[in-house]
Amino acid sequence: MTTRISTLLGREHSRLELANKNSGGTMKPRISLLLLTLALAASSTLTAHARECTNATLQGNYASQIEGTILGPNLPFRGLAMAHFDGKGNITQVDHIVFDGIPPAIEWTPGTGTYTVNPDCTGSAVINSPSGQGPVSLHFVVVNHGKQINQVVDANAATAVAYKVD
Repeated sequence: MTTRISTLLGREHSRLELANKNSGGTMKPRISLLLLTLALAASSTLTAHARECTNATLQGNYASQIEGTILGPNLPFRGLAMAHFDGKGNITQVDHIVFDGIPPAIEWTPGTGTYTVNPDCTGSAVINSPSGQGPVSLHFVVVNHGKQINQVVDANAATAVAYKVD
């Protein structure tokens, strides 16, 4: 992001220098002021986005919609989950996963797991649930200050989006 802002500032500076030449040199103080204003705005934007995430960023209940395909047999599935993140790296959840149009034997299957959130708001989790085929490993990105989690299951073509339940 810093490179992109530097590039934009450089383009704006070149454009303003050309305008300064064409106006007889009266724009130099204005150019300096404009560049200072742009640099300060860029700096405050970068500072605002520098917020770090931790396991505590995910705390509370999150509702997920899950969709994908089990690779190999090409078995499509869709589901819903309600997960509770404790802010310390532990997950408890229930899910309702429909495989190839067949509803689960247990209406809401319980599961447990662990998660880790990195400072850059990426993370990973492992969930153990009878509705999965062994432990389910996934990676995620925390967005909107912990109000949304975008997820992908590592071993299959499956994604999920979870929203914090207020």
